[in-house]
Amino acid sequence: MRQATIERITKETQITGTLKIDGKGRYDISTGIRFFDHMLELFTKHGGFDLTLKATGDLDVDQHHTVEDVGIVLGQLFAKALGDRKGINRAGYFVLPMDETLAVVAIDLGGRPALVYQDKVKTRLVGDYITELSPDFFDGFTVHAGANCHVKILYGRSNHHKIEAIFKCFARAMKYACSKDARLKDQLPSTKGLLEKTA
Repeated sequence: MRQATIERITKETQITGTLKIDGKGRYDISTGIRFFDHMLELFTKHGGFDLTLKATGDLDVDQHHTVEDVGIVLGQLFAKALGDRKGINRAGYFVLPMDETLAVVAIDLGGRPALVYQDKVKTRLVGDYITELSPDFFDGFTVHAGANCHVKILYGRSNHHKIEAIFKCFARAMKYACSKDARLKDQLPSTKGLLEKTA
């Protein structure tokens, strides 16, 4: 069973999460930021994962610590649940339209963190969510999952659609990257014979 539980407690946030990679899209998520909850719910549903995540943070200060630390915990959950990563496809990408918006996300779970993020979002808030924090979420995820993550909005009008398209696209790219290839079940997906250590 590819699953993991993480508890991360700091002076700024207290987060517990449980992930099952081969799930059924079930979720129970609460971060105190409703739009962010919705994006994580979309991610879980479209990835076919099961995710329980409870975060309590210093939202009276700012959303930054909560959003970034949730990204860290999500990355840690995937890293732990994937184990030695033998037999996984390792890389995945998806191109997703959401009405007038088009998003692309590409993922490589090769162990070497790198993020390129371009969302074209032009408003400070979508719902109750501070939009400039999206790169911080993805940075926390990529470092702790040991992933390359390239996120781009090609075009679009609605800022809501832009962020939602990203999370749906992220889910489906991760779904493929985490999927196993039965022909390669005992092999690491690398000609090196190892995957780089994560941070």
